[in-house]
Amino acid sequence: MTMKTRTKKLLIAIFSLIIFLSAANMASAQYLWNDTTAFKAGEANSGRLWGYTFGDFAYKGHSDSLNRGGSNQYTGIPQSRTTFQFRRIYLGYDYNISKKFSAELLLAAEDNFPAGNPPSSSAASGDELLNNKLSFYIKLANVRWKNIWKGTDLIVGQIGTPAFPALSEKVWSYRSIERTVADIRRTPSYDMGASLQGVFDPATKNVGYNLMVANGSSAKPESDNFKWFYGDIYAYLFQKHIVLDLYADYERLNWTSSWHHSRSMVKGFIAWNSSATAKTMNPGTGYTIGVEGFVNNLKNDLVAAKISGGNDTLTNAASAISMYIHGDIVPGKLRFFARLDLFNPMNKVDNTTYTGYKGNTGNYNDNSYTLSGSTYTATGDETYKQTFVTAGLDFKPAPRVHFMPNIWYNSYKSQIGGNNQGHDVVYRITFFYAFGKNYDNGGF
Repeated sequence: MTMKTRTKKLLIAIFSLIIFLSAANMASAQYLWNDTTAFKAGEANSGRLWGYTFGDFAYKGHSDSLNRGGSNQYTGIPQSRTTFQFRRIYLGYDYNISKKFSAELLLAAEDNFPAGNPPSSSAASGDELLNNKLSFYIKLANVRWKNIWKGTDLIVGQIGTPAFPALSEKVWSYRSIERTVADIRRTPSYDMGASLQGVFDPATKNVGYNLMVANGSSAKPESDNFKWFYGDIYAYLFQKHIVLDLYADYERLNWTSSWHHSRSMVKGFIAWNSSATAKTMNPGTGYTIGVEGFVNNLKNDLVAAKISGGNDTLTNAASAISMYIHGDIVPGKLRFFARLDLFNPMNKVDNTTYTGYKGNTGNYNDNSYTLSGSTYTATGDETYKQTFVTAGLDFKPAPRVHFMPNIWYNSYKSQIGGNNQGHDVVYRITFFYAFGKNYDNGGF
């Protein structure tokens, strides 16, 4: 797609959104675009325009010598580089068609990677036009049929998945600092399909579920016959102070007579929030402690080179765990946050039998790269474990406005070729602001 064509489509999308908002407002002048009270009450022809933005001033304090880390935003960025950068811009509109039906539209401008980041790319990538300028795309567009049966909604279109957006990301509350542990590996946060979202106890809403079948390609058109199946069940305990969540998904990746290749994740999450009420958790206030972990079974994914010659095809299990805490220092004005992630991409490393491994599932086969002049050369080492650490302060001068000095650190340790270690470290001042919806850092 040329830059001219993409720009034209973007202008049409924005112009259509403006017409839609104007028509909705004229059809029922008593409702304001940002009338959250009317919208939450489900009044017909009520809606709200909303959005949020976050970005940073960042300084790259140290770069890993082998340019590891895959598609994180700092892999391949040279040491001592400074930058002002948006990392997400959202513009959304929620609209009640009637008491039974509502619609959601979200435009997003997010990833913006320069050339060489990740190192395997020779050109800029992400949500960019051909001139490297950041561009909006359609992230969510769906219709919700409320209470298709008591306590359950049916949603059709491009939808937030059950993987983490609805719960664990909100309790983590600092998407502006980093993705959740499953999001870092690019488990889809949104997808095109159909979903059932419901609760087993409509009066208290303490136990619920989220089922979805979708393309597995996020905002891109479907390119194969395989669908991604998602399932999630959660429970709030002790007046919603504790939340438990169990998630699973499955997708075939390749399915021929000689190669049955698939992925299936199981993920668990538990968190405690001190200021929860019988109605909701409040992870943006008080203290919150959370733990999230997954195992992703990658069937027949690894091609392992044998010392004796030839290859074996192995089933791999990638795993990760994330632990965090955030809480008040000065309630309503100043908070702190800290997080530790441990990630192992391969559990089948056997240095007495194999010399190397090649994975076949994206974001679980991150390579290592040496740099000579302007040329990156892959080393073939995809085995390295990663340890991610972040910590910082969250200053809120006004509701929905945040300034957050923080440190971003990711270390790497190979499981082959000796004790090959390295790290990236970035010092940042992150900003976040929101309007039209009760967003504070992407929390509840």
